[in-house]
Amino acid sequence: MSSNHRINGARLWQSIMEMARIDALPGGGCGRLTLSDGDLEARKLFTRWCEDAGCTVTYDRLGNMFARREGRDPDALPIAIGSHLDTQPNGGKFDGVYGVLAGLEVVRTLNDLRLETDAPIEIVNWTNEEGARFAPAMLCSGVYAGLFDLEFALSREDAEGLSFGDELERIGYAGSEPCGAHQFGAFLEGHIEQGPVLEANEEVIGVVTGGQGQRWYDVTVTGRDAHSGSTPMQGRSDALVAAARLVQEVQRIALAYGPDGVGTVGEVHVSPNSRNTIPGEVRFTIDVRHPDDAVLGGMDNAIRRAAAEEQEAKVVLDMIWHNPPVKFDGNCVGAIEAAAKNSGLPWRRMVSGAGHDACQVARKVPAAMVIVPCRDGLSHNEAEWAEPDHLEAGCNVLLQAALTLSRQMVLAS
Repeated sequence: MSSNHRINGARLWQSIMEMARIDALPGGGCGRLTLSDGDLEARKLFTRWCEDAGCTVTYDRLGNMFARREGRDPDALPIAIGSHLDTQPNGGKFDGVYGVLAGLEVVRTLNDLRLETDAPIEIVNWTNEEGARFAPAMLCSGVYAGLFDLEFALSREDAEGLSFGDELERIGYAGSEPCGAHQFGAFLEGHIEQGPVLEANEEVIGVVTGGQGQRWYDVTVTGRDAHSGSTPMQGRSDALVAAARLVQEVQRIALAYGPDGVGTVGEVHVSPNSRNTIPGEVRFTIDVRHPDDAVLGGMDNAIRRAAAEEQEAKVVLDMIWHNPPVKFDGNCVGAIEAAAKNSGLPWRRMVSGAGHDACQVARKVPAAMVIVPCRDGLSHNEAEWAEPDHLEAGCNVLLQAALTLSRQMVLAS
């Protein structure tokens, strides 16, 4: 097979724009949350496209979707390409969606060229990558990889108290295949960078060698509700003031562990949330990340010390997720790197600052990623943007890497 085969960039772009119409937002982004009616509509559209491309579509107990194009050797383990179709509440058109539809475009291109691959090719849509509705993120690829158990995933609840399991049943995507039973020879994921490095260096292709570690916390700060006018400043137990100090500590700790350490408080709930009542309770989230797990542990210790030292209110710190750093498979990285070199475009090796399904799957099967620039490094925002030619270039890299790995899979069997 020629290394000069190219995907149809216009068709890829059209597919991304059509998917973006589902749960579209006024600012040009998408708010398609996991297991929502919009997610169901996106799944149906994806299924129709895959079946039109000659694929057989199945899904497992957690709704992870697999669209299979058969290869010359039906017994060979498939080379999978995919990502996720769910978005943040105020997300963009490309995060996750690009990786799924790039897989679809690879299959469509193979059909156009009438190329039979040695191993089967599969397109994957992982459920609940974002974790915006059901925490933690990468939940179902995490169950697939053995990081979480099935009951943990099914029991997750959203802000309204609706469970993941019930909502999965409601939209009709609780399949019979056990999550984790589906086998791959390799998994490749295409994604926008969600950071500024490629754009700043005028590079088009990022060959991702691994992902950094993450820790997520739920924090509850309990003070005492009281009248804002008649309660003296001395002796107050203001939960919001205490929470504000901890938020500042997250910022300070992340800077102290720079340049690679990052820390974010992304969600805050104040109670009773009344203008003339001293806040009695604040609940908020913390997200800290670093590519070195030992350093990430140091950040954890610093956060716990700050919580223990708070005097004005009671602080309960619950770490709900620890996702250690991951190193991608050398052979998969090599296949992507060779395709990047062959593209003739500027590229670099890099560690992903964001978490991805590939980071979970890599703990079970060989995996790697290719990323392309996004404007101003902006993501999880309606203004998220990737250039069509960059998306096309990344998809071409996925095509070439998949063909290489498909040949290797059969030769090794």
